Order: sequence, then structure tokens, then C-alpha cells
Amino acid sequence: MAWLESLPRLAEECAEHWSLRLGEPFGQGHVSLTVPVALSDGGQAVLKLNFPEEESASEADALIHWRGEGAVRLLELDRERNALLIERADPGTSLWEVGDDEEAILIAASVMARLWLRPPPDGHRFRLLAGEAERWTAQPRSDWEALGRPFEQRLVDAAAAAAGELAGSLAKLAVCHQDLQGSNVLKAQREPWLAIDPKPIVAEPAFDVASLLRDRRWSIDRAIIQRRLDLLAAELDLERDRMQGWGVVHALHWGVGSDKIEPDLVECARLLAA
Repeated sequence: MAWLESLPRLAEECAEHWSLRLGEPFGQGHVSLTVPVALSDGGQAVLKLNFPEEESASEADALIHWRGEGAVRLLELDRERNALLIERADPGTSLWEVGDDEEAILIAASVMARLWLRPPPDGHRFRLLAGEAERWTAQPRSDWEALGRPFEQRLVDAAAAAAGELAGSLAKLAVCHQDLQGSNVLKAQREPWLAIDPKPIVAEPAFDVASLLRDRRWSIDRAIIQRRLDLLAAELDLERDRMQGWGVVHALHWGVGSDKIEPDLVECARLLAA
């Protein structure tokens, strides 16, 4: 596609504009190119070129809002090129390297709590959960029908009911990460752990744990999810029912599309709805 073909040119233009020395790209991303770079003063950073799509459109605004508290800092921004120059987390090992699930959940919770400290700014450009939930109520059902009803209807019904009920009674709002799971929490020096790669949305904190509840989904079961709910409810003072309901909604939203179905995400929705 045209965007992929433009990446080498965009990277070189950013390197010239910001006086960067480009390294070899990190592992292949789905909707972005990330490249380690050396700054003119010898410091290290990361150049990120985002695909122009809705979920990551406000990533820079979220990093600006968080001011480096719990997340990497934004150093430079070129909105025309969808280019971000961001702080490099060093050593950058991900939370997935922490083998103990309880320890990992508590680390992620501490990062989340920092991201939620500051209320959404006036006049912000972030998407709103209240509006998104209405769309998320209808779209999975439509996609499920189009795909030939590939799993039980009760999951679609449970997601629609949860979205409708929870969106009408949102608690205190924050600028939420929306994809805070182990691969997006990196070990660092400025702070012990820093979040990267947000898909920001203004929502209640109980919504933001959805990705974390299903983290390492290749090896979770109902007991693990229940334990995570216990830990997060205690550590972050959140309501279990609201976390669980949003978990079902979000798993189906990310797992079912007009031309796809991700069985592991559907299974997570099934475990959360049980």
C-alpha cells in the first residue's frame, strides 16, 4: 500500500528535520514503524511513524497530557507525517518478562494509576467512551451475523447489555490508555516501568483494565481472570462488575470484525462473561 511504500522517505525526512541517526527498525508492528535513533547530543530516542487510523490518531495528545508520568515522554511531533519522536525506555524489556502473574498485574496497576491522575483537559480531541460504546453495541452483532454466527449468541447479547448499562452510568473519567498489557509496559530508568503505544480514549478507569484482564491470553483461564479482578479491585479501588462488563465488551470489539474473528479474544469474552 502507499503508506508502506512511503515509510523510508518519511523516516529520512524526519531524520533530516530532527537531526537523527537512524538505527535498524524494531520488530514489525501492525500499524506503525518504530526505529531506534541517536539524537544530535548523543542521546537515544525512538522515531515512530503511525498509520493514519482512528485508534492511534491521538497518541501524541495522550503523551503530552501524561507529561511523562507513567508513560514515555513525547520529544517532538510532526502531525503532517504522523511522526512522533519519543523517549526510549532503557533497557526496554517488557512486562511479559515478569513471570509471576500477580507481580505483573500489580506493576501494570501502578502504571495505570499514574496515567489516570490528571483529568481530561478542556477542549480535548480524544474519543469518548460514551459515544464509542453505542457503536460497539451494534457493530459486533452485525459482524457476528455476517460471519455466520460463529459463536454463541449469549456473548453478543452480554456485550450489548453491558455496553448499554455501563455507558449510561460512567464514573470519574480519565484519559485511558486502552491497550495497557504486558507488551506495552517497558522497564525503564527514569521510572521503573513506562507505558507505550496508547490507543487513547476518555473513559472510566474500570474500562481501562480490559486489555490487562485478558493479558497473556494464550495461557489464561477463569481462575486467573478472577484473581486479576480481585487484585485490581483492591489495588485500584474499582468495581469488579464494571471491570468485568467492560472486559466482555472490549474483547468482542477487538476480536470480531466484518472480515475476521480472533478465537482467543472470543474465548476471553466467554471467560469474562461466565
